[in-house]
Amino acid sequence: MYDLILSSGFLAFARHVGVLRAVEERGLALDGITGTSSGALVGALWSAGLSSHDLEKLLTGLPPWRLLRLNPQPWRGLLHTAAFADFLRPHLPATFADLPRPLAVGVVDARGQHRLLTTGPLVAAVVASCAMPHVFAAVPVAGVHLADGGAADRLALGPWRQARPGRRAIAHQVQRSAGVDLPLDLTDVTLIQTPRSGASFLSLGDFAGQVAEAHGIAARALAALTVP
Repeated sequence: MYDLILSSGFLAFARHVGVLRAVEERGLALDGITGTSSGALVGALWSAGLSSHDLEKLLTGLPPWRLLRLNPQPWRGLLHTAAFADFLRPHLPATFADLPRPLAVGVVDARGQHRLLTTGPLVAAVVASCAMPHVFAAVPVAGVHLADGGAADRLALGPWRQARPGRRAIAHQVQRSAGVDLPLDLTDVTLIQTPRSGASFLSLGDFAGQVAEAHGIAARALAALTVP
């Protein structure tokens, strides 16, 4: 079995969906998922039971601007995330414990320290992981204000290895548009790298085309992996 690690990437939902589709088609068994920002959102929804095709249908109909709200306290972040949380709630269970497989979500705290969340309220954790510092207000999760983990570690490969020692992983790294890429130890890790999404807050762009491109890249990278 493999763990799946999904990096941050600005609105890179389609890239992650394409990689998940290749994993599904290859018949690879996944045991746990670690995701940051867009990777946290896609990983959580997939963990909750949505297939890659379900995800494409759900997210294609989501112009990002529809979920943007000005923050009445803009010094804390120009936008707030309440509408985004409302969008996610019908599709995710209440807590991490309600998911059928382990999920970890990458966030940073107010001191810029990276954390992997694995317990507690799920929607708040995913929304916090997507809350780009300065653009969105930090999100309270179990009494602590947290934001996008990509600000400290976009892929969270090191924290994953500490949390899940001795595991094999498939890691998807979207080309950097913001955040921090740390040096990678790829021992027992199959790395898939895809281009930026090209999405914006106005439009996710050619979602199907992005999925197809990422699917092709991932399918080639996964061809040599053992299917249980």
